[in-house]
Amino acid sequence: MHFDYARFKSEIHATVRLALPLILTQLAAIGSNVIDALLSGHYSAHVMAAVSIGTCLWALAIVTGIGMMMSVPPSVSQLSGAGRRNEIGAVFHQALWLALVMGAVLFFAVRHAEPLIRLLGVTPTLYGSVGEFLHAISWGAPALTCYFALRGLSEGLSLTRPSMYFSAGGLVVLLPLGYVFMFGKLGLPPQGARGCGIATALVLWLEVLAFTAYVLRHRHYHGLGLLKRFQWPQWQQISALLNIGLPMAVALLAETGLFIGAELLLGSLGEDVVASHQIALNVGSLFFMIPVGLAMAVTVRVGHAIGRNDPVGVRYAGFCGIALALVSQLIAATFMLTLPHLIASWYTHNIRVIKLATQLLVLASFFQFSDGIQVVSNGALRGMKDTRVPMAMTLFAYWGVGLPTGWWLGFHEGLGARGMWMGLIIGLTLAAVLLFVRFCHSSRHPRFVGHSVLDNLPYIAPAP
Repeated sequence: MHFDYARFKSEIHATVRLALPLILTQLAAIGSNVIDALLSGHYSAHVMAAVSIGTCLWALAIVTGIGMMMSVPPSVSQLSGAGRRNEIGAVFHQALWLALVMGAVLFFAVRHAEPLIRLLGVTPTLYGSVGEFLHAISWGAPALTCYFALRGLSEGLSLTRPSMYFSAGGLVVLLPLGYVFMFGKLGLPPQGARGCGIATALVLWLEVLAFTAYVLRHRHYHGLGLLKRFQWPQWQQISALLNIGLPMAVALLAETGLFIGAELLLGSLGEDVVASHQIALNVGSLFFMIPVGLAMAVTVRVGHAIGRNDPVGVRYAGFCGIALALVSQLIAATFMLTLPHLIASWYTHNIRVIKLATQLLVLASFFQFSDGIQVVSNGALRGMKDTRVPMAMTLFAYWGVGLPTGWWLGFHEGLGARGMWMGLIIGLTLAAVLLFVRFCHSSRHPRFVGHSVLDNLPYIAPAP
């Protein structure tokens, strides 16, 4: 591929412009975990460890919901682009049925996750507080999945700002609510971990209600048939949505599960170790939202290039996104390498936790580059509708190599949390290499060009 500087510059410009609202949305979403960690860290190390483990299990619910609802944006966008805007409402109704069923499943699963905690050997003193957190936050599961359905509808119509606004609004509300329920203000008793779960569930319901009102009233959503005749679930349509979303959900769960599995395994080493791991993971996750937003933008840019039958454009979109991710991760790694002690002290006053978290932040800085490459490469492959092979690659890298290596170094070799993080680095690096090579190979062959989500999307007559 002959390098065209003008095209490279134009692609960078277009990707940044598209990615900025998505990055801000992702930062606002992960910000809730930062608020929970900050509040619980200043409550006690016990509550911080309990919220940390509970948040890990709740993150599985979040990722499952996101993955399943990731079928909505491409379905909506391609219907809109094909001039079938009046069919979007019917598709969205089926997506809502899927969201409600997923919400009910996640509600039940989160409330019955305690046996998993016991099986993994988490410190027994944390059982009660973790259970209180999970029971409280589980009430937000239906709101969570319906919110992602609404977000998918909006982003599929290229309306990315509403997601940013409501995510940021939820963040603003969560801080005072979390403080009131956790520490016991305005006449309420202190509730610790349970209070954290209550506040998060309330914010989720406020977000989905506000988003619903916005969608029903704003002119940009007119003509979609959202308020037309009620439609019962249609399995053919729901199956098509699952066919698109399920591989994405599995791939997301593979990566998220890597970190969650690591944290649950470290739970047997005590509250201080769990708290320090949570600090490093929290900071890394915050910076990770930048390449995640870039990956979403790259998916769109790659999809547009395929739509106009431009294989060279596919490669420019992918490589420009990876270049931007490397720049952002260089800044993140520098920040974590130069100020680890200061960062850790923002979360807690516990000297032992700060000392161990400082060591983990230094290790976390090294996998920023691998993490950026793998997520953007995966985003580019999603734009080519190449999801199943990347899913297998991530499962192998994370669960076949990363987590077992981390367990061996951490527990067999006695390196503890540091050994576990070394395993995470190895797994992420392997995933980055595999996915990058896959993109390089796939983008040279235009076999994905012309494939459309609409090929798998059965026609549903709009309600009269």
